[in-house]
Amino acid sequence: MEPPQVEALQEPVEPESGPRDHSGRPRRPSRTGQWPVVGAVCVGGALGAAARYGASLTWPTVPGAFPWTTLVINVLGCAVIGVFMVVITDLWTAPRLVRPFFGTGVLGGFTTFSTYVVDIRVLVGQHRAGAALAYLALTALSALAAVWLGAAPTRRMIKRRRR
Repeated sequence: MEPPQVEALQEPVEPESGPRDHSGRPRRPSRTGQWPVVGAVCVGGALGAAARYGASLTWPTVPGAFPWTTLVINVLGCAVIGVFMVVITDLWTAPRLVRPFFGTGVLGGFTTFSTYVVDIRVLVGQHRAGAALAYLALTALSALAAVWLGAAPTRRMIKRRRR
């Protein structure tokens, strides 16, 4: 039996075009170009979290009660995400920082799926497994439905408007 033949190692082929450094090698993307995006997410996240906190002060969840405030915040945020994503993909070419600021920052800070998980744990800890399971399913299904109910009518309105 003959040993398998090994092909000679070839040098990697560099792309023919694109920006190059002083030695002719392809230039790596600059990490400093990410800071405006990080900043936009941070500022948006702070605004979204402040809005969520304001909603929790306006409509507090009484200890031991079903966490309606968190459910409503998450469903409302998901509906807005549905509208927003259709608008910036089908209607408007958004500037570079709009999606990270509003989509990731504001809406990511406003919706609170981490609190949702804590709420489930609290309900289970209170020996309310049925309520925890209902909350688990209701939030997940309502959030998905809210994205669709935000996106579908928005898409239909845009199509009607273009006719």
